[in-house]
Amino acid sequence: MKVIVGLGNPGRKYELTKHNVGFWAVDQLSDKWDLPFQKEKWNSRVAEGIVGGEKVYLLKPLTYMNLSGEAVGAALRFLKLPIEDLLIIFDDMDIPLGQLRLRQKGSSGGHNGIKSLIQHLGTEQFNRIKIGINRPPARMTVVDYVLAPFSESDHPIAADAAIASAEAADEWMRNDFLSAMNKYNGAILRP
Repeated sequence: MKVIVGLGNPGRKYELTKHNVGFWAVDQLSDKWDLPFQKEKWNSRVAEGIVGGEKVYLLKPLTYMNLSGEAVGAALRFLKLPIEDLLIIFDDMDIPLGQLRLRQKGSSGGHNGIKSLIQHLGTEQFNRIKIGINRPPARMTVVDYVLAPFSESDHPIAADAAIASAEAADEWMRNDFLSAMNKYNGAILRP
């Protein structure tokens, strides 16, 4: 069994913001695998089904970004899921726009959603796909930046990166995380 979580904020207000590219990625997986988000449990919107003979859950936490660990922790405890079967997809300001970085462990890097996950999971050792969104311009706060939509020219690049991160997650499901890392680390892919 695998759990793939896209981090973001619920509601129309946040749909197109930089902080929601994790949601975009799991939406791509939902479409690719024909697993609609039809349920709410563990304080998340949930899609579930079988992919490549293995049970998979897609989660979009409803807790808002800064409390993501509450939802993910509840799901992992209920499912009794080992940490190596968890994958988190989220935005990262320290990576160039549209670039992917896959890691099996690491600190929060100042990302509040990841801080919450580390706190609730009790470990930094979980698979993650980071989607680059660039740093905010001078004089713009981090909060204002991540909660703003992408510019017209940046949006397609971010959308392509969400598609690429979904492909990387699919590779993890069908093979392993090392294979996904080898194929997609540093990639800026076009669909």
